[in-house]
Amino acid sequence: MAKARKLFVCRSCGGTQHRWAGKCPDCGAWDSLEESTFDASADKDPQRGSGWVEPKAGGEAPMAVPITEVSSLVGPGRRYPTGINELDRVLGGDERSRGLVPASVVLVGGEPGIGKSTLLLQAAGAWAGAVRARTHEADWSGRVLYVSSEESAEQVRSRGARLGVAESETLFVLADTNLARIVEQARRIKPDVLVIDSIQMIYKADLDAAPGSVSQLRRCAAELVYLAKASGMAVVLVGHVTKDGQLAGPRLLEHLVDAVISFEGDRTHNARIVRAIKNRFGTTMELGIFEMGAAGLRELPGGASVAALEAGDDPRPGAVVCPAVHGSRCVLVEIQALTATGFLGAAKRKSAGLDANRLAMLIAVLEQHGGLRLADRDVFASSVGGLRVVEPASDLALLLAIAGAHYRRAVEPTTVAAGEVGLGGEVRSVTQLEQRLREAARLGYTRAIVPDTRGNGSIPKIKGIEIVPVRSVSRAIEMLG
Repeated sequence: MAKARKLFVCRSCGGTQHRWAGKCPDCGAWDSLEESTFDASADKDPQRGSGWVEPKAGGEAPMAVPITEVSSLVGPGRRYPTGINELDRVLGGDERSRGLVPASVVLVGGEPGIGKSTLLLQAAGAWAGAVRARTHEADWSGRVLYVSSEESAEQVRSRGARLGVAESETLFVLADTNLARIVEQARRIKPDVLVIDSIQMIYKADLDAAPGSVSQLRRCAAELVYLAKASGMAVVLVGHVTKDGQLAGPRLLEHLVDAVISFEGDRTHNARIVRAIKNRFGTTMELGIFEMGAAGLRELPGGASVAALEAGDDPRPGAVVCPAVHGSRCVLVEIQALTATGFLGAAKRKSAGLDANRLAMLIAVLEQHGGLRLADRDVFASSVGGLRVVEPASDLALLLAIAGAHYRRAVEPTTVAAGEVGLGGEVRSVTQLEQRLREAARLGYTRAIVPDTRGNGSIPKIKGIEIVPVRSVSRAIEMLG
């Protein structure tokens, strides 16, 4: 047996070094090298892919073939829909086929208690239940294996009863943390989808490292990726996050998987946002909106709960609604701002759900072109509902919110604003303006402050909504009541 040796593994990039150093030579992260024991014989794991791939005669290596002869994983009907439209939208696909791609590995991350296990158990119940009738794949069996490494099988059964998925005979539950035993159960059941909640608790017995360490995470993730490619099953992993909101473990974990799904939101609010950070089989621009309730997560395809109409009809200074576009959908989100007495030279600029750099830029534009004195004022800005808004089209709404909070003046509660603000004080056009206006009119808004593009083209006219074009920041501030 080969002798075990010590290595130092970077928890940021996953790079290995033979001696400890204060700074990782590969990624430059400080104090990120952790001691780990490496056993060369661990690569000779009899569980690696056992029972899935028959060895080729004579040990032949894979042969190169023309790309035209390679079968596609994401063709029509080659996806497993979850039955949850908001999640299928994020996973990718077209109108004919959306959902999980066979033989793919998806990593779902989010803060503790945000609802990751609830969402995946609902999806597992849908895969094992009603979705089976809508799937015309010849190799679709409807079997789903849900592995819980943090809860007992009884706890999963209790949550499944609350979510209404406890009566499915093709949904299997396993409470285990040993990767070899999990692979053996998957070999026997041969599920179409394998869900592991969570990857931080899974371990390989031949590695002298604790579960959740860099060595265990990297090795277990690599084994599960190999399992997915060799068997054709789709694997969904749940990952923990750090206090900074980043996925725990080496960045190699994100590189190994095919898609990284982020589950965002504030636990004190009901709204939840699902977005794709990485997706090899779809776009990363789509997002799904849910509402957490007693019976689990409920879809909000309209996204009206993050807009301002639910707050009543009274005008509120410092609150402006912006129609933000994410992928193929438009979501109306309320942007709020507050100004308070500060100290000259030490004024605070804080933002939540918005780009801090654009906030500082808009404050400078307001001082230079809007006549506001904000050098000795603390400015706070946020987006309501936990939705992160970073597109330039939200500049005008954020600028009006800051100006309204400073002057104690408000726009009408049924008014939306969309436009990009330049450093010269001009209001520039934005993409998909007609889609934004149609969505605003559908949700009951009657007035829209938009860039004046009559010189370059006509402004779309939408029935039921009044268009107010503006060219400059000073003209936009005049719209405040």
